[in-house]
Amino acid sequence: MTKFQQMDNDGEQIKRFVFGSKSRNGTAQGGEKLEILIPELPLPGYSFYTWPSAHVLAWFLWERRNSLVGKRILELGAGTALPGILAAKCGAHVTLSDCSTLPKTLEHIRRCCRVNNLLPAKDIEIIGLTWGLFHDQALQLGPVDLIIASDVFYDPSVFEEILVTISFVLESNPGAKFIFTYQERSADWCIENLLKKWDLACSVISLDNLSEELGVDPQELMGNHTIHLLEIVRPSRA
Repeated sequence: MTKFQQMDNDGEQIKRFVFGSKSRNGTAQGGEKLEILIPELPLPGYSFYTWPSAHVLAWFLWERRNSLVGKRILELGAGTALPGILAAKCGAHVTLSDCSTLPKTLEHIRRCCRVNNLLPAKDIEIIGLTWGLFHDQALQLGPVDLIIASDVFYDPSVFEEILVTISFVLESNPGAKFIFTYQERSADWCIENLLKKWDLACSVISLDNLSEELGVDPQELMGNHTIHLLEIVRPSRA
């Protein structure tokens, strides 16, 4: 993994994320490589910066890039959309979503896509989707194989709204799953009771394979943060 930064005249910072494989001493190896450019803006709010959880999720998806081809993927709370853009570049049919009442955020998602030569409404879909609300965009979602998100569980006041949305999408798409990264901020935060309430089951996915298969150190990606990778599904009712 290599990351460079530059500052444009308007204050927009461009981050470059390179996905591939590298050897134990950090030198690049041959084989597939993908470069993604992510514009970031010095604006208030969570959605204009690429958080470490997004980088971890993107590497997890990159490791499984061959399985993404043709998959229908919905990213919740996309923000700068690093994981979703990567999935689209790997051949998935991706819908990026963020709060429908944040037009600047949705426009910035479009900007991130264009920088990576993905045309909104042609190569990738972008919709306003507010957690917990079932307006037209939510009701008109097409089939979904996989839901992804990074660091959406940042405020306990929205935990149930997120899980209501997940429950709705999984109910409409039997066999789909929700895979997300979560930055631990408080040992007191827990979604166990909400999972039971909405008939969902959660399990932890190990990040060890990142170091084994790609030569990437998960701790390097996480920095000083503790980040978990989890999967939520709707249990079989057989």
